[in-house]
Amino acid sequence: MNATLLLDERTKNMVEQYVPTGDLLSDLVDFFNIFSDSTRLKLLSALAISEMCVTDLSRVLDLNQTTVSHQLRYLKDLGAVKQERQGKIIFYSLKNEALNDVLLKGVEFLGF
Repeated sequence: MNATLLLDERTKNMVEQYVPTGDLLSDLVDFFNIFSDSTRLKLLSALAISEMCVTDLSRVLDLNQTTVSHQLRYLKDLGAVKQERQGKIIFYSLKNEALNDVLLKGVEFLGF
C-alpha cells in the first residue's frame, strides 16, 4: 500500500527543520533525564531555594548521604549544578536558574 503524504510542503519542511536530531536530540534527552528521578527532583528543588552541602541536603531531605553525593555528581556531570569549596565543605547550587523555571513549569502543567 502506497501511503500518501497529507501534509503540505510548508508543514513538512517545518517539521524537518525543527524536530531535533543528532547531538541536539541527544543533549535534550540528557537534559530531560535530569528530571526523571525523584531524588534528583528533590535535590534540584532544594538547591533552587538555597545552596547547600551534602550533609544539609541529606538531613533536610531525609536521604542517605551516599545517595545525595551520587546524584549530585550525576547532576554536576550534566551541568545542572555547580560546586564551591569553602574550607573543607563543598556547597552545591543550581548552575542555571532556568532549571527552576522548568521545575515550576512542570508544577504548573500538573495544575498544582
